[in-house]
Amino acid sequence: MMMSNATTTAQAMLRNIAIIAHVDHGKTTLVDSLFKQSGLFRDNEVLSERMMDSNDLEKERGITILAKNTAIPYKDYRINILDTPGHADFSGEVERVLTLVDAAVLIVDAVEGPMPQTRFVLRKALEHKLHLILVVNKVDRPAAEPARVIDETLELLLELGADESQLDLPIVYASGLAGQSTLCLKEGLGDMKALFETIIEHVPAPTGDADAPLQLQVATLDYNDYVGRILIGRIHRGTIKLGQTVSLCRVDGTIANNLRINKLFGFEGLKRTDIDMASVGDIVAVAGIEHASIGDTLCDPATPEALPDISIEQPTLQMTFSVNNSPLAGREGKFVTSRQLRERLYKEIRTNISLQVEDTDSTDSFFVCGRGELHLSILIETMRREGFEFQVSKPQVLTKTNEQGQKEEPFETLEIDVPESSGGACIEKLSQRKGELQSMEQENGRSLLSFAIPARGLLGFRSEFIRLTRGEGMMNSSFLEYRPWAGEIGGYRNGALLAHEAGEITTYALKNMEDRGRFFVEPKVQVYRGMIVGEHCRQGDLALNVCKEKKLTNMRSAGQDVLDGLQPPVELTLEFALDFLNQDELMEVTPKNIRLRKADLTQKW
Repeated sequence: MMMSNATTTAQAMLRNIAIIAHVDHGKTTLVDSLFKQSGLFRDNEVLSERMMDSNDLEKERGITILAKNTAIPYKDYRINILDTPGHADFSGEVERVLTLVDAAVLIVDAVEGPMPQTRFVLRKALEHKLHLILVVNKVDRPAAEPARVIDETLELLLELGADESQLDLPIVYASGLAGQSTLCLKEGLGDMKALFETIIEHVPAPTGDADAPLQLQVATLDYNDYVGRILIGRIHRGTIKLGQTVSLCRVDGTIANNLRINKLFGFEGLKRTDIDMASVGDIVAVAGIEHASIGDTLCDPATPEALPDISIEQPTLQMTFSVNNSPLAGREGKFVTSRQLRERLYKEIRTNISLQVEDTDSTDSFFVCGRGELHLSILIETMRREGFEFQVSKPQVLTKTNEQGQKEEPFETLEIDVPESSGGACIEKLSQRKGELQSMEQENGRSLLSFAIPARGLLGFRSEFIRLTRGEGMMNSSFLEYRPWAGEIGGYRNGALLAHEAGEITTYALKNMEDRGRFFVEPKVQVYRGMIVGEHCRQGDLALNVCKEKKLTNMRSAGQDVLDGLQPPVELTLEFALDFLNQDELMEVTPKNIRLRKADLTQKW
């Protein structure tokens, strides 16, 4: 590989790559295998699975939410690896990471092939003109079809406008779980050497002049209570040193001078390590620069030249976060005031750049805009685990007006994989939600359907989809584009069952009202007037006295009705609750409970 005269030996031995893939195609597991075979850890060291998924929610859901960077050694080389989210809701994380690297390792499942998020992450990689390596993962699965998957991936590359060099990409076959790879399936799977060697051979070393004035672009933000804001970025030119004085060229064109590098960190394995100096191509973390944002450039004060801004896809959904004002407010949360809620939301946007927070006319409510339901639900779940108590509204899509004055809304590409017997019902329901069928394939008793659908048409559809397919369907979506407003979409949820009065739910009341619908609550749960306790079996809301007690007689004791069998309640998960919400309803979130309620508790039912 040819190196310029300005390329140092350290640069020549450095590789910067991003791991990109659809959700659950094995990115993080594959990185685990690279870790274990790099010699980074001792032989007797106990390693967890999916080491890069350090967040509790990531481990529980089996998805990557936050992009993470690490550095691992291989022979005399150092490979910076950035693990990216595969879900389009976290596109901001993907966008930032791709500005740090020279190549992308695209992982595709040997059974499923390219999926909606494969298209999304691959399109981003092509926009950044990155070198590509294709890894066909899970080739040891019985139903694996590597040849078909490679053909489908190349077709996708052509469709997305890849150039000749990007189409002529190296292909590695692998089993991330087994820690094996090969360049030729006929030769069998070995260790991860084939992938390591492919990275070294096909990924170019970073370019840039180490002796030129400093340019470091901020791609990721972190925050630490001890050192304050931490900027993570790649050095595009020059050298950075601990204690150095720099200028900050902001994306708005302003320049801040006389800023000092108080802390400088490099990456080794999963850890940040203190370093004194770093040069071109290195990915480093810098502390001491408080008022920096994504896309800003740290420069030599004598040559304050900014790098091109990092473009981030804008939010498409908005929710209202507000102080909990239900009759049960303040009983379960640690942080319950509007000041605490506001501080926490504005703290989030320091590092979560795909999120936007705005004050409203009320001091108790805030508009929070995100990339999708999953993006917002992760924030809600994180906050409730931290001890916050608050309430949120139903998500609303963010519209805009085009140059012709037309109202436009975000559309999604939706792909569903369902049993053939469920295909017709899914097409009917999605058509009612303004979905347009783009393609349909049938194979081995299953149907693969692709739709273009307004983002608001997907709100509340996931739980209905599970019912339609009896839990045997898979659905994936990603942002497509803004299109003209598709017209009104009617509500297809049945009415709500409401608590008519405050009190404690009784078994007797629930047993006698089971024919009214399905309940979300159990006996002995405290309720208040206007709280949603279930879904009505018909259209329209229905208020019930779920606290009604049985009149006692000499023949039967008060505890006798406990023996009467009750249907188990529907589990009120965060995702189900968000899907269920109507425009006139709110979700009450506390560290211990999720409750649904009417926004106006004083109305008559």
